[in-house]
Amino acid sequence: MKRFNLLMAMLVSVVLFAGCSATSNLTQNVNLTQTNVVLQDNNFRIVKNVSAEVSATYVFGIGGMSYKALRENAVANLTKEANLTGSQALINVTVESTTQFALIWTKTTFKAYGTVIEFM
Repeated sequence: MKRFNLLMAMLVSVVLFAGCSATSNLTQNVNLTQTNVVLQDNNFRIVKNVSAEVSATYVFGIGGMSYKALRENAVANLTKEANLTGSQALINVTVESTTQFALIWTKTTFKAYGTVIEFM
């Protein structure tokens, strides 16, 4: 009987402390100002690739910012990280969402990636 109780205690511990994770790519381009630029000519050069990350932690679903605010902050931090000057532009912006969870605890992270180009 003691062995069964020990086995059950171990099983309950594993279930309580096990965590899961989910990832998704957000392909909407609703955060950026739309412009029309013809890139078929060789009139630009790639300056650098930039990235930014924002996270929030929730306990029982309480805490942190909303998902929309996290996504917008990730893109805002990406723009700040790009440090655009003169005739530079930020293109190919992609936002990735990762959620880790374990019973009562959840951590959501948004990562934004983009490419800085400069027109010549």
